[in-house]
Amino acid sequence: MSIDSLFDLNGKVAIVTGGGDGIGKGCCEILAAAGASVVVSDISIDKAQSVADSIIADGGKAIAVVCNVLNSNDLAHLVDTAVENYGTVNILVNNAGMGGGGRENPYNIDRAYVERIYAINLFAPWELSKLVAPHMQKSGYGSIVNITSMSSINNSPSMAIYGSSKAALNHMASNLAFDYGPMGIRINNVGPGATRTHALSTVLTPEIEAKMLQHTPIHRLGEVSDIAGAVLYFAAPISAWVSGQTLMVNGGGVQTLD
Repeated sequence: MSIDSLFDLNGKVAIVTGGGDGIGKGCCEILAAAGASVVVSDISIDKAQSVADSIIADGGKAIAVVCNVLNSNDLAHLVDTAVENYGTVNILVNNAGMGGGGRENPYNIDRAYVERIYAINLFAPWELSKLVAPHMQKSGYGSIVNITSMSSINNSPSMAIYGSSKAALNHMASNLAFDYGPMGIRINNVGPGATRTHALSTVLTPEIEAKMLQHTPIHRLGEVSDIAGAVLYFAAPISAWVSGQTLMVNGGGVQTLD
């Protein structure tokens, strides 16, 4: 088997949630570059369309679909649109997420906030995975990749809800591997360390970055391409015997905000 074939996604169809910018955009671009037809999903149709247009301009295949992952009807419409346009779904990247940033002082948040974070970070990936599974099984190829977080294993102040929701996502995937494996579907997680995105820029200062790098053997922060590369690995045939795993992409260290 050639190296190229191990990463070849020609004929495969991928859905990426939160695909309009940041890590989601990077995932859309790398999956399209590997040959997949990409369904760029985002709560902002303008952002999703911009990514899809860029992929098409580069010779790839993509469509944009507006989707609020909190809305079950939107999730069903997303899958239906993928199937209507491309015939099936083979790859799902559950990237859309919310929370964290050291903003979760337990005395400043309420139950509604907690429920919303869990709904976005855990319940939506669970529901969308269930929707795509029959199509993956029928097609004979299925890979689900959840974007988790270093916060799922770190201990930090004001991060309890975000961190625990991502920890639950890790554990859910390791258990769902047993349910989906007999269907020919793999499910894995990619956990970004501190990665240069707009979201990180809202809390990052030179002092925080310097402290992060003190505990990062590969002495830089992550780039979107670092995370997208790990997603490609799990999406592609090269990882055909890998399921239920969480891969932390963090420069070999631990980056926290405190």
